[in-house]
Amino acid sequence: METKEYIRILLQAGKLKQVMRHCWTMEGRQESVADHSWRIALMAMLLRQQEEFRDIDMDKVIRMCLIHDLGESFTGDIPVFLKREADAEKEEDIYAKWVDTFPLEVRTEWQALMQEMQERQTLEAKTYKALDQLEALISHNESDLSTWLPLEYDLQYTYGKGNMEFSSFLKQLRKEIDAWTDEKTGGHHEDHTGE
Repeated sequence: METKEYIRILLQAGKLKQVMRHCWTMEGRQESVADHSWRIALMAMLLRQQEEFRDIDMDKVIRMCLIHDLGESFTGDIPVFLKREADAEKEEDIYAKWVDTFPLEVRTEWQALMQEMQERQTLEAKTYKALDQLEALISHNESDLSTWLPLEYDLQYTYGKGNMEFSSFLKQLRKEIDAWTDEKTGGHHEDHTGE
């Protein structure tokens, strides 16, 4: 890859530092998509120490985490409770067209990762998706309750719930996050035992 091409890709990716998410940090700053992507990559790195994840390609999971929201560098972020199928399709289309401009070796790698992430059949893709959703829950719990919308009291318990079922560690992590949510909200929620 030529250095100009390298910089061109990084400049587009760098826009994620300015793309704000719905969530706020514990210091009261609006979270960027780059903040989110960095932390899910770190979460994946930390999973290497867990016995049940020792046989999966965690390097691939980290790569998935780092590139998963790059489409939002073009479209911005739309919160999950507002995002429609048409929004997701537009983001995926713009992202795919951008990746099509990459040098062949990089393009081939990213296209394969994108397809695997969308199909979500491998342990690597399932792990990336679970971490993506768990990080959002952690971020939400870090933010002040004054930033929460009423619908988020329930969403905090239901969002991505079924995507952790393949892993005993991630199911336990989800339980810890739910207990943290209970503590934070004073138990202000309905019965959230379902999916």
